[in-house]
Amino acid sequence: MIYVGIDVAKSKHDCCIIGEDAVILEDVFSIQNSADGFTMLLEHIRCFVQDNSFVKIGLEATGHYSINLISFLRRNGFEPFVFNPLSVNLFRKAQTLRKTKTDKTDARFIAAMLLSQPVEVSMPIPKHINELKSLTRARHRLVAYRSRLKVSLSRLVDTIFPELASAVWSANQKSVYALLLALPNPQEIAACHLTKLTNILKQASHSKHGSEKAIQIRELASRSIGSNSPALAFELQQTIRLIQNVQSEIELLDAQIRHTVDELQTPLMTIPGISYTLAAIILAEIGDIERFATPAKLLAFAGMEPSTFQSGKYTASTTPMVKRGSSYLRWAILQAARLISMRDPAFRRFMLKKRAEGKHHFVAMCHVGKKLIRVIFHMLRSGCDFVPQS
Repeated sequence: MIYVGIDVAKSKHDCCIIGEDAVILEDVFSIQNSADGFTMLLEHIRCFVQDNSFVKIGLEATGHYSINLISFLRRNGFEPFVFNPLSVNLFRKAQTLRKTKTDKTDARFIAAMLLSQPVEVSMPIPKHINELKSLTRARHRLVAYRSRLKVSLSRLVDTIFPELASAVWSANQKSVYALLLALPNPQEIAACHLTKLTNILKQASHSKHGSEKAIQIRELASRSIGSNSPALAFELQQTIRLIQNVQSEIELLDAQIRHTVDELQTPLMTIPGISYTLAAIILAEIGDIERFATPAKLLAFAGMEPSTFQSGKYTASTTPMVKRGSSYLRWAILQAARLISMRDPAFRRFMLKKRAEGKHHFVAMCHVGKKLIRVIFHMLRSGCDFVPQS
């Protein structure tokens, strides 16, 4: 048996091959992140064994940098072991007191971990789940970008037309967007004919706002202390256009997510409060439910298990969540917990019970999330739909 440790990087990967007696068969060598580099790695392995069953290959989970390498290894009959970077870091610290961290030493330590510790093969994730992960992560980035743009919009409105906030419930409503795109400062709004101003608001709000709202906004604009800067007005219009474009892209992503979730026919859609977006995130982050032997392991993967601190006779009574694992899954579970506690009587009672015990709202919500994880684990394992408790 030979053990191949690979430290993954962007442009090159460092590899080390050791034997069963921890003898270094081939010290660290580098391969390029290319087809030639992958072929070179395969040639180095074939120098020692021809049978894939006598080869164990391990590497760190390093985001997208390792995706192509793992795909290449699987196409050639290998099943690589993917280590949590935290595990590699702790293993390295346990082996030496020196503060040494290089790509070459990491490759050696990964090979040594393969030899010294029992590891489980990282099974390939189904195609639909991979697609969902790409889509939901892209959606997360777009929503975060839209949020930053909305903060910028609030800053600009406060500078250009601070009085507008008293006339509308939000600066991020369609009627306000239409108004500021056509008339980006209070001077133009005050000089605008009432009929034109009314039509802008009426069309954008689907007749919710009429002449009364137009008169109110025009009077506020005539007394506004806001800036008349053309540069700020241009930035305001550009920011609104960017928000609208990002929103359009999010809607396209949502349509693709709905299509993929419908193909999976997941039982998660039967849980009250969970629709396409939350179901997609939960499925994408969990991957294959068979990876988790118990609900506790799934809870740990979501980073929602309580930390433990005990020393001598002292045991901490209140400890925070560890918050390791998938932050995306943790967010989705907590959002789903909030929604199901509003829609399902049993979860609602459980939420109220935790609040009656004196727990903070967010602590009680975490308990609901833990209960929900156990339900999700059972549903995905058995394939059964959600059944409300009597």
